[in-house]
Amino acid sequence: MNTRVLTGITTSGTPHLGNYVGAIRPAIQASLEKNVDAFFFLADYHALIKCEDADRIARSRLEIAATWLASGLDPARVTFYRQSDVPEIPELCWMLTCVTAKGLMNRAHAYKASVDQNIAKSVEPDDGINMGLFSYPILMAADILMFNAHKVPVGRDQTQHLEMARDIAQRFNHLYGQGKDFFVLPEAVIAEDVATLPGLDGRKMSKSYNNTVPLFEGGSRALKSTVAKIVTDSRGPGEPKDAEASHLYLIYKAFASSAETAEFRQALAAGMGWGDAKQKLCERIEQELGPKRDDYESLMANPNRIEEILQEGARKARAIATPFIQELRQAVGLRTLITETKSSAAKQAKSGGKGARFVSFRDDAGQFRFRFIGMDGAEIFSSIAYADPKMAGAAMRALQGGDFEAMLTLSGELDFSLTLEGSIVASGVTSVSSAQRAERIEALRAALSPTE
Repeated sequence: MNTRVLTGITTSGTPHLGNYVGAIRPAIQASLEKNVDAFFFLADYHALIKCEDADRIARSRLEIAATWLASGLDPARVTFYRQSDVPEIPELCWMLTCVTAKGLMNRAHAYKASVDQNIAKSVEPDDGINMGLFSYPILMAADILMFNAHKVPVGRDQTQHLEMARDIAQRFNHLYGQGKDFFVLPEAVIAEDVATLPGLDGRKMSKSYNNTVPLFEGGSRALKSTVAKIVTDSRGPGEPKDAEASHLYLIYKAFASSAETAEFRQALAAGMGWGDAKQKLCERIEQELGPKRDDYESLMANPNRIEEILQEGARKARAIATPFIQELRQAVGLRTLITETKSSAAKQAKSGGKGARFVSFRDDAGQFRFRFIGMDGAEIFSSIAYADPKMAGAAMRALQGGDFEAMLTLSGELDFSLTLEGSIVASGVTSVSSAQRAERIEALRAALSPTE
């Protein structure tokens, strides 16, 4: 079975080294492994929580997409999309919001930190805090659970949100699963050798603190000038320096091999000056990022190409999200107004009841089609278009009386079709899992196979 890996970056600023080391690089490396089904997204809905500058968000979406691609992301191998291009995600977010305890959100680190800052300033605890910030972990849970990701590469400061996503998934499964788990419980993936990357002032490198080192923007000159601003202690050249207490060392360690890191550490202990240390850090970062920066600049000059890639990614993402959200709607009671029965699919289909059955219709182009509706009211397959209604009726009767096993053709793990005389006459709705496809096929087998 493939392991599904998912990660994303909020589109509220220019990508920096912390984004690259903490999320982009490990996620891309994971996507290259065998049996990995990787999902990457631009978290542009999340950006609205703190950023009210529309132009900044628009620019950031372009920059971050170019960053992913320049860093080695293969859109043919993975699913790469914008969060806002998948409307099923906010719909799922609302479903999850309705099963999430407010007390759980009260404990979220980002919310608590904002409240603490307000108290320190002697203003109302919730001053300036919007509901986006308060319920941010629920939207993050929807991002993850929409595609049932098994593993999510995150920084250590995000592990609480993964734990919350697991809690929310378990709650939904308990309330609506009836013995079935709709959601898998995601696991956080944190590189053992990469802690939260420090910024210029030693705090976590973050756009919120304005203490970041740019990834590609501004070229090598911007990298060098920014690294020069990293805060160091007052020890001069020739004085031994404590590597573990140095922000420079921690950043260098994130890019260098074990041998290079040991050499850098020894040089600091031997009294290497901070100016020389910053020069070595720039050279080591440039060694990895220089070639990628050239690709980045080429992509930024061709935004239409990026848009094509993102639109294709959205189509791939929605092929999974659309049928899954329909299944979740059924689970929570947002069902079609079709009378439910306890009869078997076979009896309902053959007796003309309101359970599992064929439905004939005319499409928007005036062509004649038919579909098969399961007992839960969900469409299982739809036929090709016919100009003559008699031909559509003949095909429908042929399916009802034919050799089901001979007509059935499986495609991949999630799709199937039905054929007559070597030609496809109907295609199944893409399932969310191989297990769901098996259930649908079994229901069709019972309904279409001739009775004894």
